[in-house]
Amino acid sequence: MTSAARSNLTALEDALGVEFSDAALLTAALTHRSASRNNNERLEFLGDGALNFIAARALYTHYPEATEGELSRLRTRLVRGETLAEIARHLNLSEHLILGPGELKSGGFRRDSILADTLEALIGAVLIDAGFSTCEKVVLKLLASRVRGLDLNAELKDPKTRLQEYMQAKQAGLPEYRLVAARGEAHAQEFEIEAELSSLKLSARATGSSRRRAEQLAADALLQQIETRRAAR
Repeated sequence: MTSAARSNLTALEDALGVEFSDAALLTAALTHRSASRNNNERLEFLGDGALNFIAARALYTHYPEATEGELSRLRTRLVRGETLAEIARHLNLSEHLILGPGELKSGGFRRDSILADTLEALIGAVLIDAGFSTCEKVVLKLLASRVRGLDLNAELKDPKTRLQEYMQAKQAGLPEYRLVAARGEAHAQEFEIEAELSSLKLSARATGSSRRRAEQLAADALLQQIETRRAAR
């Protein structure tokens, strides 16, 4: 490894708050499958498990009155791909990714899924290199502001309710839901819904086993678009 490459990794270690004893492990965590057979997929699997456990324990401690179902929904929001990609961007992780030529050409270093997966791989690498205690400290540091920022009452409302309340607070037009298609036999139908916020020029489609489920998924997709737009400002 060149001194420049090592210096680049040191900057990432500083951002994480760890120093790897095995630099090859850190390199593997940053390597996408498009670049090498020695890639980060196994580390991603390990990191996903560690992340979910650490996030669950943090939420269990922070929200002592929350039920099991409420904690599960909060954790899903906390560790979803969009959130992990935001954290990865805060760490400037795109600068450290090792991608194959095809992914580089297609802009893979900007893709949410690749950033989120790589962050999970890094967590797995920290777990192997430094043990669970250090891994937990790193994860809690990455999630701290988001755990504190969760509004239990707001987060646990269903997406359609949250979207409607958001638009009402902005004194903007309410979301409109349109059935695009209904497919399948009566006992196993699938509904495709388009939700639109004309005042924000946003729309999203989703498919569900019921019309209500599809509307909820489409509303959640719009909420994610709103968050992404706000984060980009």
